[in-house]
Amino acid sequence: MRTRPLGRTGIQVSAYTLGTMMFGPYGNPDPDECVRIVHRALDGGINVIDTADVYGGDGEAEKIVGKALRGRRDDVVLATKFNGPMGSDPNHRGSSRRWIVSAVEGSLRRLGVDHIDLYQAHHPEPGTDIEETLGALTDLLSAGKIRAIGHSNLPASDIVEAQWVAEQRGLARFRSEQPHYSILNRGIEREILPVCERYGLGVLVWSPLAMGLLAGRLRKGSGETASAGRLHWARQHMTDERKLDAVEALARIAEQAGLSLPHLALAFVTAHPAVTSAIIGPRTPEQLDALLAGADTILDDDLLDGIDEIVRPGTDVGPVDVAYVPPTLARPELRRRTTETRAARRQSPQ
Repeated sequence: MRTRPLGRTGIQVSAYTLGTMMFGPYGNPDPDECVRIVHRALDGGINVIDTADVYGGDGEAEKIVGKALRGRRDDVVLATKFNGPMGSDPNHRGSSRRWIVSAVEGSLRRLGVDHIDLYQAHHPEPGTDIEETLGALTDLLSAGKIRAIGHSNLPASDIVEAQWVAEQRGLARFRSEQPHYSILNRGIEREILPVCERYGLGVLVWSPLAMGLLAGRLRKGSGETASAGRLHWARQHMTDERKLDAVEALARIAEQAGLSLPHLALAFVTAHPAVTSAIIGPRTPEQLDALLAGADTILDDDLLDGIDEIVRPGTDVGPVDVAYVPPTLARPELRRRTTETRAARRQSPQ
């Protein structure tokens, strides 16, 4: 397994990262088999494990990872995330100092470790001052509870703002970004990846197999359908005819090159110079073995040019239902004046 520097942290990480969103009742409910997946990944050369407090519900994925790392902690760059809801209390989520200080203790306890190598904000938090978040994370770095900080799903403008605030306030800088990236969704090539390169951020990309569309199973005419869970969370993405047509075209060039579709997809995202590591999320040991088999795949320029003809650089074939949507787009009242406001403006003297 090839290794690469995680931005400018000095940490070396494998080209693949083991993602654990499938660990627990919403993916693989067998904790012992999940532990075996972790061990096989480490034996296969992966040295990064990415999890989150919300994965598996009630921190289940973190608990499984903690069990798997007993006796092997020093071999792993351990990454987890905060921000998602951990219960019904509105203050048990988000990026406030109040929650971050509590959330990190919960993750450390579930993981059974004394420090986290990469602690990441899972989602943007427009309602929280970024100085509040960076201040709390800077204190955790000083306390030795975390080694580096990162964010996930941030728009390019938010990445720049966070770097500026850190410099102006003398706070720790974010060192990594975790965006969505696959052949079918290349929008981050326009601004996010160049900005990450400019500031020396490591980039761990999630869903390089496009939530299973590029796994090779969901083909037109195959009779296979996406799982109920995927259809619940990403129906538009999983049933988009434009994406399904692109998958067929990509499958043809993969076959001509003697590659499986998932190996083509993973080799594509790791070919970008700004990408540090691709997060794979196998549900079974067999899925992991199949993905590891393509870890040394390198695409030549002709093949990359062929992919560019199917999905143009910097474009998304279609949206991803679970991707972050800024409040200004998600909430109509933030992008239009209310009826009362418009009426008041008409009545006001010029």
